[in-house]
Amino acid sequence: MKSLETKQLRFKQGSFVLNDINVTFPKGKMTAIVGPNGSGKSTLLKILAKLYNANEGEVLLDQLSVTTYKRKMYAKYVAMLLQVKETLPNLTVHELVAYGRSPYQGYRSEKTDDLSIIKWALEETGLTKLEDRLFHTLSGGEQQRARIAMALAQKTDILLLDEPTTYLDIAHQLELMELLVRINTTHKITIVMVLHEIQYAAAYCSHIIAMKEGEVIRFGSPKNVINQKFFRDVYHIHAKIRFEDNYPIIVPLSKIE
Repeated sequence: MKSLETKQLRFKQGSFVLNDINVTFPKGKMTAIVGPNGSGKSTLLKILAKLYNANEGEVLLDQLSVTTYKRKMYAKYVAMLLQVKETLPNLTVHELVAYGRSPYQGYRSEKTDDLSIIKWALEETGLTKLEDRLFHTLSGGEQQRARIAMALAQKTDILLLDEPTTYLDIAHQLELMELLVRINTTHKITIVMVLHEIQYAAAYCSHIIAMKEGEVIRFGSPKNVINQKFFRDVYHIHAKIRFEDNYPIIVPLSKIE
């Protein structure tokens, strides 16, 4: 199982700056990155995925700088799903999931396993009966499960998700989060996701990283991070909060002027 962390990471794009990001993502656990719009959450995720290159500092995969990995090799360890809403009119679910095997193309010994791995990914996401359906005919929840199946087919240790619950209604959001917990628990895949829903972050993830204006300002377990000070510092609002078991009950009260 690979470890993932950043050391003194800095990234500048126009007027936006990610500044001195030092975070470790617990192996085999689920981590949520939270914070207001424009705080750098998705940018950090893209740097972790090698889609952007940091200006300073480094991302370490098993203590080794990711700059030493060629993109195809890195894709065998880290998979990412961006926040997109594709139509893909002529692609079946099976064909989409098969794209997850692209990092292994050209390796004859691994290619023989492709069909069994695609079958496994479809089974894990409950899509076996839908594999011959065209992707665009699926519901929003089914489409997101198909995209996760494609990522699973990469057989990576680490899965990065950018706002995976976007575009989904509340029932499909819950279904998706429960699916991710099951994948994490069963296969010990490290999952790092950007979330706007603080309740989901606290209820389903064991580690939270809070960002604001390009900096990490709090991190730790949900009960240690999410409190009244968290909402004041991160979102500039007054809120009441209490936990029932591991689920936070949050009542926003007013914006801090």
